[in-house]
Amino acid sequence: MTDSIRLDGRIALVTGAAGVIGTETMRLLAARGACIVAVDRDAEQLKLAVKGLPAHAEALAIVADVTREDDVAGYVAHALGKFSRIDIFFNNAGIEGEIAPIVRASVENFRRVLEVNVVGVFLGMKHVLPTMLKQNSGSIINTASIAGVIGSADIAAYSASKHAVIGLTKSAAQECTGTNVRVNCICPGMIDSRMLSAIVVGRNNGAPVPPEKVYDRIPARRLGLAAEVAPIVAFLASDDASYVSGSAYTVDGGRTAS
Repeated sequence: MTDSIRLDGRIALVTGAAGVIGTETMRLLAARGACIVAVDRDAEQLKLAVKGLPAHAEALAIVADVTREDDVAGYVAHALGKFSRIDIFFNNAGIEGEIAPIVRASVENFRRVLEVNVVGVFLGMKHVLPTMLKQNSGSIINTASIAGVIGSADIAAYSASKHAVIGLTKSAAQECTGTNVRVNCICPGMIDSRMLSAIVVGRNNGAPVPPEKVYDRIPARRLGLAAEVAPIVAFLASDDASYVSGSAYTVDGGRTAS
């Protein structure tokens, strides 16, 4: 079966490219014809992620810290130097931080989570938007979370940061009024990943948790896969989503339906 959504010749910039969602999304975007600019602060994992792209894919890997404005300006400049434009920006880098109730959480952790998850998203849009507005075209997809839609115990900093990402997304969409630049975000639920494992185990004081206990909270009765998140990003990146902006798409197996 052929992909109904093609992205041939589009330039896709992906941050957090070495994480499970970033890697899977890069693969799908490349498989659908996009050229990839992969950004992550972990050089070794980034190299592996780019190596796993389809053989035909044209890709540029850039090691950068999304919390440093010089690094962000640098990865945008590198992308433009190589490809002259940016059509898709998957603004995806994020961390969960420490797992602890508010009364035991450190202010250092709170600030670090906001630096990566909020300031990083803000800086990415600050430096990518001028190019897209000049082109009068482009799609930005920020990564929020269902923790940005509902409250989440023991990860208050993460939850606050993802609520902020949704707010940033809606504000940016408003600022792009009258242009062909669209800004949306995805809100993944319980996706099979290192991050989810860290949160689940952290909430259980380091002890393993039976899978059934986790599944009981999800109407789909299973964890989601990064491969089930990537097609939503690809859709939002495509012309099929030409009338979609300012939206927050949940990908959560029904977790937030009630």
